[in-house]
Amino acid sequence: MKMTKRLDRILKYEAHRVKVYEDVIELPDGRVQHYDYVKNRDGAAILLVDEEERVLLVRQYRNVEDALTIEIPAGVMDPDDKTPEETAIREAKEETGFYPKRVYPVGRVLNAAGLFDEHTSIFLGKDLEEEKLDADPDEAVEVLRIPLEEAVAMIYDGRIIDGKTMIALLAYQDVKSKKIFF
Repeated sequence: MKMTKRLDRILKYEAHRVKVYEDVIELPDGRVQHYDYVKNRDGAAILLVDEEERVLLVRQYRNVEDALTIEIPAGVMDPDDKTPEETAIREAKEETGFYPKRVYPVGRVLNAAGLFDEHTSIFLGKDLEEEKLDADPDEAVEVLRIPLEEAVAMIYDGRIIDGKTMIALLAYQDVKSKKIFF
């Protein structure tokens, strides 16, 4: 059986964080198609849960939406980060001023399989300690502490539209209901 294969990858544009390529693909029937491919750094995200079982979310401006979004702390891996978990904890400190003493992996998600190569590793964190770090100068975030049930409802009423946040909240709801980890 003949397989789909990439014939070429041509760099079209390079920005400060991403590179945009045109992929030339040969389909099994011999036709050639052109696809866009965006290369980005991988990232990590973490859902923090406090002692009262509230989740810590951040409200921040996102240029893609030109609006404020509600998300879990997240960011791209820095060259100094050894693991995605390290990235998630660093981002939690920067965005909320808290970090978890217990961290549990949820999984790794491919954010837009047909366009981007960026993967995000998602974690759950409990037993929070306060450690305020200097926030990134380009970030202005508001920390929200919300009961899990309300945060899940925010998915279904459209107030939370971020995929990694949806995954983390629904995973924690599942973990909590089955008394896994915690």
